[in-house]
Amino acid sequence: MGRGPSIEGRKNAEDAKRGKIFTKIIREISVAARAGGGDPGGNPRLRTAIDKGLGANMSKDVIERAVRKATGELEGVEYEEIRYEGYAPGGVAVIVDCLTDNKVRTVADVRHAFGKFGGNLGTDGSVAFMFRKLGVLSFAPGADEARITDVAIEAGADDVVVYPEDGAIDVLTTPDAFVDVKAAMEAAGLPVGHAEITYRADNDVPVAGETAQQVAKLLDWLDDLDDVQNVYSNADLGEGAYA
Repeated sequence: MGRGPSIEGRKNAEDAKRGKIFTKIIREISVAARAGGGDPGGNPRLRTAIDKGLGANMSKDVIERAVRKATGELEGVEYEEIRYEGYAPGGVAVIVDCLTDNKVRTVADVRHAFGKFGGNLGTDGSVAFMFRKLGVLSFAPGADEARITDVAIEAGADDVVVYPEDGAIDVLTTPDAFVDVKAAMEAAGLPVGHAEITYRADNDVPVAGETAQQVAKLLDWLDDLDDVQNVYSNADLGEGAYA
């Protein structure tokens, strides 16, 4: 009879995953603080990054140290924002946003990933036009749809989407309105389960079978790269994608 992973093994895997999440958030905090200053009150991008850190149980000391490094109070690494675009198998469009201190390493890693799973790296702008940037505030099934809708629209949200499968709710905003809408929801006593500024495709591309599995592997591989912050695609993956 086979044995599953040990408790220690699972803990090490969880710690490694948590470490990667922290690394990505710290880089985002650093770039946001360097670009817009260390005061989250006047820097919406920094405020969003800090909220993400707190949501991941990152300590305030770690967050403050990252801000101080970015603003020059402490010595730190300077990261550069780079975006790569390409196609996965099945004509699936992919955007890869990176923060790196070594562009040569990063582009090599990203190009290798696309090639390994049957995709190809494209030129700047080759797929970005298929996506739009927006804020998304997600609420768990069972949340008060009417109340969320009223508060969201009053605060300047663009749309409220209710998913019939489980009743989960997404409030969609422009990037500029994201912080204000999030603050309004919280002030109204409506806890946000997840909040982010992201990219969503205007139209999804359905893929199935082996193609879907290759696409899923590529997206997971890219997301696991140290220099990659976010991966966006227009893939509509079938149920067997992670088989």
